[in-house]
Amino acid sequence: MIDMATLFTIVLMAGVTYLTRIGGYVVLRNRVLSPRATAVMEAAPGCVLISVIAPAFVSRNPADLAALAITLVAATRLSMLPTVLIGVGAAGLLRHFIG
Repeated sequence: MIDMATLFTIVLMAGVTYLTRIGGYVVLRNRVLSPRATAVMEAAPGCVLISVIAPAFVSRNPADLAALAITLVAATRLSMLPTVLIGVGAAGLLRHFIG
């Protein structure tokens, strides 16, 4: 059974994530963005993904390095969502089997 503190933490994290996502729409709903601002907003998800996987570049864990290589190959061929799913799946499976 899941610990109540863990469940509470997960629910709060999900809520904060949702609020940050919806907050951007609420704040910017009546504004027209410049082409530069639009480009920044479109590049933001890629920047977040890079900040998440960047520590794997300096890892000595073979599972992390293999998952990073798989993710980089996927990123050259697929869109963002499949790349993220493949990267997370590869990391989970490789950490389970390789350690």
